[in-house]
Amino acid sequence: MHYCLALDLRDDPAVLAEYDRYHREVWPEVLAHLRASGIHDMTIWRRENRLVMLIDAPEDFRPEQLAIGAGTPARVKEWETLMSYFQQPLPHSTKIEWTPLAQVFRLNSA
Repeated sequence: MHYCLALDLRDDPAVLAEYDRYHREVWPEVLAHLRASGIHDMTIWRRENRLVMLIDAPEDFRPEQLAIGAGTPARVKEWETLMSYFQQPLPHSTKIEWTPLAQVFRLNSA
């Protein structure tokens, strides 16, 4: 199953460069957590300060499973806290969060 989510970063060239730098070397604990959550593959694309995340996961996966909770490893919580510095809400949103996008077309389904 494919999932697509969007989020904005702060619109500052230094912030964007630092965010990209962190994502060139994602911490091993974060990668292990994503895989343990059932994610087969994940990519993040950026255009200026807009991010689009594509997730390939089993049909029973829900993006909410990635929410930080009591069972989340400390290093993953640290990563999420660090990443929150770079983020801002999407337009028309009051919260800073990855927002699911609705699929409106798929060639293989047409």
